[in-house]
Amino acid sequence: MAPTSKSARKAAKAPAKATPAKAAKRAAKDADQATTAAAKAEKAPAKTPAKKATKAATKAPARVIPALGRRPADPDRKPPPKRKGPLDKFLTQQLAALEAEREVYLRQAETLRAEADSLVDDREPGDVQFDEESGEGDTIAVERERDLTLSAQAANAVAEIDIAIAKIKDGTYGICEECYSPIPKERLKALPFAALCVQCKSAGFTPRR
Repeated sequence: MAPTSKSARKAAKAPAKATPAKAAKRAAKDADQATTAAAKAEKAPAKTPAKKATKAATKAPARVIPALGRRPADPDRKPPPKRKGPLDKFLTQQLAALEAEREVYLRQAETLRAEADSLVDDREPGDVQFDEESGEGDTIAVERERDLTLSAQAANAVAEIDIAIAKIKDGTYGICEECYSPIPKERLKALPFAALCVQCKSAGFTPRR
């Protein structure tokens, strides 16, 4: 007996539409789509980090030393060329100031050294010895140690002044020994034998002035 209702007729026709060929074609299409999606999923993670890393490297600012407020010195940077020609007014004044200070420090070093030696010469037999076993509170020993320390400091200043004088003569005076930047004239006037600019000196690169 044939089905009479409309729904029954649709149910009877449905199996006829889904042929085996169409089902196989659809399954193959679904498989291709799944393979393509899997391939895209595998490639996506590899590309994303590389792009992000490239952008980060491009946008990253150059590192700055907080203590100096400037970029680190280039190790391959060369000092500026030496000055040529006669001394100008400023350098002439600096040379005169250096020579005057050299005489003062040299005289101080010699005087203080002589005073320290005189303390040894004036020592009578039986007095305290100037060695590690002598008492820390001994007045003569303390005075001698002080004189020797001050004499050494004055001698070091003389050595620094000699270097500055040589720089004026060879055309390299007023250039920072660390960063090769010009040392401001105000600093040179206050300390004619300064070897470092204010920033390099405050950063403690070297023990030089």
